[in-house]
Amino acid sequence: MQKSADRQIAYVALGSNLGDRHSTVLSALQELADIPCTRLRKASRLYETEPIGPAGQNHYINAVAELETCLSPAELLTHMQQIEYSFGRVRRKRWGARTLDLDIVLMGDGIIYTSTLTLPHPRFRERGFVLVPLAEIAPDAVDPVTGYTVADLLEALDSGCSVIESEAATI
Repeated sequence: MQKSADRQIAYVALGSNLGDRHSTVLSALQELADIPCTRLRKASRLYETEPIGPAGQNHYINAVAELETCLSPAELLTHMQQIEYSFGRVRRKRWGARTLDLDIVLMGDGIIYTSTLTLPHPRFRERGFVLVPLAEIAPDAVDPVTGYTVADLLEALDSGCSVIESEAATI
């Protein structure tokens, strides 16, 4: 494991719309906290939201976690993919139903474009189900591409967020 000289703050979006969605997201938060060289600093409430993509999917449970880590973005992604796999994640089709989806939304002021990782997440600015919980825990976090805060991005979002309910995440 290659450790960065500095610890960075990473914001990770969590989502589930198969199985016991609440338990999956809460358990995944604990798994994120158990990643080596990583500490879970905060977690948003859990939000039930309407799915995007193919019709007929269950509603999602979404949340955002704030992690402090000395891992590189690629190393953090590898650990997150292992967590997804341990929850039965199978990558079949884009925007399809999933037991667990974990995405790095922002990591420090990093801007990365590789074949396996793009930071900031390329679509987070358009997704209320990411911006609402992210604004709850980090309204002043800055998108390094646009220079806007998360609160500014949420305010500018025209589609809003189809939040059906929210509840505290207790881990």
